[in-house]
Amino acid sequence: MIAVSIVIVNYNTATLTEGAILSICQYTTDIDYEIIVVDNASSDTISAIASSYPNKVRLVLLPENIGFGRANNEGLKVAKGRNILFLNPDTLLLNNAVKILSDFLDQHPTVGVCGANLYAEDGTPIHSYMPSLPSPMWEFNSLVGNLIFAVLYGKNEQFNHTELPLKVGYITGADMMVRRDVLEQCGAFDADFFMYYEETELTYRIEKAGFISMSIPSAHIVHLEGQSIDTNQRRELLKSISRRLYYAKTQSKIALFTANVLLSLNCWLRIGVYSVLMKPKETTYWKLIYKNI
Repeated sequence: MIAVSIVIVNYNTATLTEGAILSICQYTTDIDYEIIVVDNASSDTISAIASSYPNKVRLVLLPENIGFGRANNEGLKVAKGRNILFLNPDTLLLNNAVKILSDFLDQHPTVGVCGANLYAEDGTPIHSYMPSLPSPMWEFNSLVGNLIFAVLYGKNEQFNHTELPLKVGYITGADMMVRRDVLEQCGAFDADFFMYYEETELTYRIEKAGFISMSIPSAHIVHLEGQSIDTNQRRELLKSISRRLYYAKTQSKIALFTANVLLSLNCWLRIGVYSVLMKPKETTYWKLIYKNI
């Protein structure tokens, strides 16, 4: 069995996917790995890219766009690695992150999931994980301007500024490495999620099984966030739908009701403020969120 299977889902992002593959080949050393590109019925030339790396890249062609989580599951079906790295196409490795993450999982059997520190293209630290799984506390924290999380987690709320591995709520789906045996025990991504929150729901099940998630700051990856989906409005709509589905699957009816009430209050507060400030873009955004609660 090889050490790592890297699964990349492509949907009309051939240029980004090629960049990700190039960075993997450039930086990944001293470890056996394979790259599996799952194409969600794209109109671009992903086949030509895969054929350029015949010894490293396997291409799985799907007849239709089945969503991010389900496409990853198709890649998982053919993966041979003992650890699986679900990697976004809009990522670029900055160091031997694949080996760093895989070695950490191999050395820590209670860890089910781990991920790297993520950076913007200019080197700015960006959202790499969340410190806890979603709950009504999330919505209350948002309602009070992130004050609670700022006090509890400080500068390490979404990026690991320490030099040590850090236990977190869940790793962002951009670079989520999971042990194969954990996936076999807990199951793969829930097919009900088309995009967003699928990694969160999977982590919820993994945590319920007794495993933890860790941020590994010595692994560095660039995330060209948002470049693999077409519009911000569509992205936020998908997030809202998936958020609602996540709560419905993981929370009690009382917790779901509480979360929705808090989110509704947050939406109306922001709609009011942005309307007074005459910021139509922000007003429209929060109206969209409210509409999909």
